[in-house]
Amino acid sequence: MKNFKALYLPIGVPTFHKESVDQQFNLSKSMLSSVSADIEMPEAPLLTIPDLLNFITDKECDLIILQNNAFANSEYTSEILRIIDADVLLWTLQEPVIDGGRLRLNSLTGAYSAGNLMHHLGKVNFEYIWGAPTDELVINKVKACVAASKLKKELRSLTIASIGHTPQGFGFGRGIDAEISKYFGMKHIAIEVRELMDRAKKLDMDACAEEANEAERKMLNLSATPDNNRNDFIRLYKAYFDFIKENNIAAISSRCWPDFFVDFGTPVCAVLGMLNDNHIAASCEADAYGAISMLIGMKLSKLSVFFGDPVSLDKEENTVTFWHCGTAACSLAHPRQGTQIGVHPNRKIGPTMEFGCKPSEEATVFRVGRKPDGTIRFFIATGEILDKEQQFLGTSLVFKSQNPSIDLVSNSVSDGWEPHFIVAYKDIKEELMILGKYLNAEICQY
Repeated sequence: MKNFKALYLPIGVPTFHKESVDQQFNLSKSMLSSVSADIEMPEAPLLTIPDLLNFITDKECDLIILQNNAFANSEYTSEILRIIDADVLLWTLQEPVIDGGRLRLNSLTGAYSAGNLMHHLGKVNFEYIWGAPTDELVINKVKACVAASKLKKELRSLTIASIGHTPQGFGFGRGIDAEISKYFGMKHIAIEVRELMDRAKKLDMDACAEEANEAERKMLNLSATPDNNRNDFIRLYKAYFDFIKENNIAAISSRCWPDFFVDFGTPVCAVLGMLNDNHIAASCEADAYGAISMLIGMKLSKLSVFFGDPVSLDKEENTVTFWHCGTAACSLAHPRQGTQIGVHPNRKIGPTMEFGCKPSEEATVFRVGRKPDGTIRFFIATGEILDKEQQFLGTSLVFKSQNPSIDLVSNSVSDGWEPHFIVAYKDIKEELMILGKYLNAEICQY
């Protein structure tokens, strides 16, 4: 994959106030340089069509930062989009001086011309920001657009693997090759779960020393697990990890019940938790769209994310509890408790992760949803993760929503969302909204 690149295109006509145009151009370049080294910039504002064409001809990029350095008619934008197919951030500069005298930039009128043209061309999913290059809102918007566009490009080079099929009644998470490729550009491969079980069974424990040492280091009471289950878990972890490395996989959706309890004798839960701790997105119940959601959350937050079901609501506390059987990353364990190990709450076989998750002042609940027509939508809600004890056997966290939790639950059930969500330990709402727009997804805020 080629490296990500953005182009800063400061357009305008040469008849406005040159000193103000130059000043805003220099401030913009300085700010953009501080945001990312991946933004290519011209030496001077592009104030004529020939200047613009001379700069952009034969160039490729992933993101256009289109700034009305001064007023520009729609011909400028038309030429840009004729030559370059990329995501767009349209940026209007704040008029620098209002003193009853000359209009220095007239950037805003130029933005209307550009926006109108893009709609007529069918390029409606562009981002927009108004403000000076020193404005924190502008700086954060540019950062978010760069992050979202860069991730969109990165997804096209990544592979997701479905390990086994979704259980009966869990078809909401089933991955379809063509749809995953269409909406995310990702490669989707599939393997039967028995193939990794068989690979694990054939492994000698001496070949699993590295995985065993990692597990013992991260998991507090693994030694309390019966020897056969502990050894089977370590073998299975190595089998999964080797498969992932061999195929350059970024995310997996793994079947779990009943196969691992019935046919293998040891659950896969702790294996998925260890993978998540290593920033390999790993969902259970073969939820491919859950795994993609985890991957996006990990990439944008740079942290492991929680995967689970909304299982409890407290209207007075304004919270929703998210829970699952025991697949959370070790790094999410509350420091008071640590990465405790237990048994599956229903099957009574271990090891599984067994803890309440650590708190966070920032959190984002997210889900890539598949609509009945096959198109995608983004569920986004922001809030915090409270400092709470473990709520149920397995792994859990308590999310306090910015909006009423009863509305979050009632509306998302009524809107037909899947029962699996991810919780990221950072406010990534802006990046998700931009990424969703760039991917032509419907954005649903709760």
